[in-house]
Amino acid sequence: MSLGLEREIVDKATYDRNVARFRDAKITLPRLGDLADPPARLKEKAAALANVDPDAPDAGNLFRVHWHNGPDRRSLAAVPEHIVLPPALTGVDAKIIVALGDRFPMVQCHKVLAAYGCLVPRLLSGKFDAGHHRAVWPSTGNYCRGGVAISRILGCRSVAVLPEGMSAERFRWLERWVADLSDIVRTPGTESNVKEIYDACHTLAKDPDNVVLNQFAEFGNYIVHRTVTGPALARIFQAVKGGSALAARAYVSASGSAGTLAAGDHLKETLGADICVLEAVECPTLLYNGYGEHNIQGIGDKHVPLIHNVMNSDFVIGVSDEACDNLNLLFNTTVGRQFLARRLGLDQQTLAALGDLGLSSIANVIGAIKYAKYMDLGPDDAVLTVATDGAAMYETELGIAEKRLSGQAFDDLTAAEVFGRYLLGTATDHTVELDRRGRQRIFNLGYYTWVEQQGIALADFDARRDQAWWDGLMGLVPVWDGMIDDFNAAAAA
Repeated sequence: MSLGLEREIVDKATYDRNVARFRDAKITLPRLGDLADPPARLKEKAAALANVDPDAPDAGNLFRVHWHNGPDRRSLAAVPEHIVLPPALTGVDAKIIVALGDRFPMVQCHKVLAAYGCLVPRLLSGKFDAGHHRAVWPSTGNYCRGGVAISRILGCRSVAVLPEGMSAERFRWLERWVADLSDIVRTPGTESNVKEIYDACHTLAKDPDNVVLNQFAEFGNYIVHRTVTGPALARIFQAVKGGSALAARAYVSASGSAGTLAAGDHLKETLGADICVLEAVECPTLLYNGYGEHNIQGIGDKHVPLIHNVMNSDFVIGVSDEACDNLNLLFNTTVGRQFLARRLGLDQQTLAALGDLGLSSIANVIGAIKYAKYMDLGPDDAVLTVATDGAAMYETELGIAEKRLSGQAFDDLTAAEVFGRYLLGTATDHTVELDRRGRQRIFNLGYYTWVEQQGIALADFDARRDQAWWDGLMGLVPVWDGMIDDFNAAAAA
């Protein structure tokens, strides 16, 4: 089972072509260690990039593929950008701490980090020819955008594969960035139709010039988030904690590709935090072996990702897409914000920060609230989560959500109803605390996707039951960083 776990050069001729290409383009690759600790390792680089547009396909933006970008997305922040949601809004005393993913370059979403972690090992090993191969990026919206951005910087042709029902903003972004509109492959369905994405990738993979970088199965996705996102969240927690007795009780993240969940393995190891996996109750795969459709864009489901370290997960929490759609109206319309200002006394800074929460980010916040209520947490407890992207990616969804309000406009009364029902009324339903048998049930469910459908060897599939196997993956970080150093040196010669 390779899936992005190469430790050495496997095709020297391709490697040499990649080196020559990067030399001509004057491209330098950042180490994973650089992205994990930018304040200590990238200060000079950040200063040199001050005039580089964070939304341009500029190679300098590779050194911004981390959580420490400031609000201008150009400067370097000592502590990653985050918000601590006030108890008046969440309805719980515990601190809900949210890391902001819309500070990342080009795509304003942390999935560009996952794309970097998946592609770079292939380049370094010579398994991917930057001047010949097309990188195929299957996703439910943001990972394929991150992949297209990384590919364009590196001069690679790329293909975005995503469901046709994703937000219009995603497609408009892709249309500006791909080399040809035919490089956008729209698959049937919406967020829950991951199998259809895989089917399209199987077709594309018949062409040997296409290399599929499946985020659900590429362990570089897991490794880069455990290496980079985990420490970033730990720094945020320590900054919020200060000299207090605050305890990090849990980390909440939607299942999605399970890459972001890998940060939880770092937080459990260093802070003792529980790991809570979130999914839509409309498609309760992990909760009840269920199925269905939902609109929490960014958490594709109906399967268990190969890179999900299931046996280290502690909770599964279900959230309704209805709650996310309606809270998007509350957080990101004038009517909604006016209500929150008047009812809760929220200041303009707090209200503006709600714009950093996209649909899956709102789902993560609700999941954090549900965990806090389930565990009866108090003011000395914290729950960490991530805002994978911001509201800018869902502006058209506001109109769609409003049309679902039985023909009524989103007014002050409706805002009050949404606040009462979906925030103050958040309950602990669809919350499952996992024991060993529960973890095994979810782990075994992945067999049908990965062994029967996708051809993973049973021994490789079962090896993932052991936590030591996952811990062992982290030994690749210094190996890859050494390979990056060698590659950069060769390209600079």
